[in-house]
Amino acid sequence: MEALKVSDLYSLEQYHKVRKDFRAKVLEHKKRRKLPLGPNATFHFEDRLTMQYQVQEMLRIERIFEEEAIKDELDAYNPLIPDGSNFKATFMLEFPDVEERRRQLARLIGIEDHLYLEVEGAGRVVGIADEDLERSAEDKTSSVHFVRFELTPEMKQAVKDGATFKFGCTHPEYVHESVVPPDVAEALRKDLD
Repeated sequence: MEALKVSDLYSLEQYHKVRKDFRAKVLEHKKRRKLPLGPNATFHFEDRLTMQYQVQEMLRIERIFEEEAIKDELDAYNPLIPDGSNFKATFMLEFPDVEERRRQLARLIGIEDHLYLEVEGAGRVVGIADEDLERSAEDKTSSVHFVRFELTPEMKQAVKDGATFKFGCTHPEYVHESVVPPDVAEALRKDLD
């Protein structure tokens, strides 16, 4: 997938006019790019459209309109766009109760290093987490991690050919696995073009 450029973005004024429709389009798009993992975690798979939305929202919230500042935002978000040989996801740990979240994040230190992708008949790869910055501390992990799953050529071909694939976690305190349903698999296959 091609990286976003300044010319791909709406100006603040344009975005104000199209935001409602654009947001609805992106939210509908995101429904097929989400995979729960156990009761308290979700993968949100990113692509060019989800990152455009993130950038547009940041520019809107921060009232950024200078080209250099816009390029800085693009530099921060473009690495989350798949490049044809990987899946990229925001991995979120979700515990609604504040005290429960605090306890669980302390229990789940290092979870980001236990995430994997497995493709039927083509093997397994461990995700590469938080390349932008460390998100765990000595006493707890973050509730949000950015993970890249780099596919081998065999895995990529198998996925494109329709093989079943799944994501999972081997952390001793959170062992779960989720097979990717057909609608999500179809959306993710496009990331490999």
